[in-house]
Amino acid sequence: MEQVNTKGGPVRFLVFSVSQRKDSFNTKLADLAVGVIQKYGGIVDLAHMKDFDAPSFNQDLEVDNFHPKGAEEFRRRLLANDAFIVVSPEYNGSMPGLIKNSIDWVSRFRPQPFNELHGLLMSASPSMAGGNRGLWSLRIPLEHLGARIFPDMFSLAMAHQAFNPDGQIANTVLAKRFDENIAAFMSLVEAAKNYPCMKKAWVEFLGEKPDPVTDRVE
Repeated sequence: MEQVNTKGGPVRFLVFSVSQRKDSFNTKLADLAVGVIQKYGGIVDLAHMKDFDAPSFNQDLEVDNFHPKGAEEFRRRLLANDAFIVVSPEYNGSMPGLIKNSIDWVSRFRPQPFNELHGLLMSASPSMAGGNRGLWSLRIPLEHLGARIFPDMFSLAMAHQAFNPDGQIANTVLAKRFDENIAAFMSLVEAAKNYPCMKKAWVEFLGEKPDPVTDRVE
């Protein structure tokens, strides 16, 4: 596959694994994503969830516009990149609470940084579904906040058997699909960066009766 067009300069991607476990399958998948992005001419900002660590969200802590350092860092990294790739494990059929807490904190900034930012979701799991159910739950808050989540999520099933000794996806068909999916996402982000459509406001609930007490509009 040819290199992704970077007419307006290299496209920047924030990439991170939600898992904090040593030898995590999701972290291995995130590392592979870094290699694919670089192969096609993108710039990678590789982060770790510890960079975004924050206490459990509590609105009472928001005194004098307070935000935890982890939330400040997450916001800074989102705004510094053109798109993001999250590689997340599945916990009990849903997303890990750690990433949901980080999203909740960052959503409090104004302007709200997820709005119109493109994202790709991936997962790896020993299960036959590859952690896909967790990604569907993760889509909900991100899309609610206006993020443009790529339709084609990648979930690596039987992850404990999926990698070869070099850390690559052993099955050549799956490896090709992984590569092509990231390349397709990169092309979309490149197009959005260099040929932007008309910007529009983010409205939390489009059909809700306007009320200054409940409105969240940007």
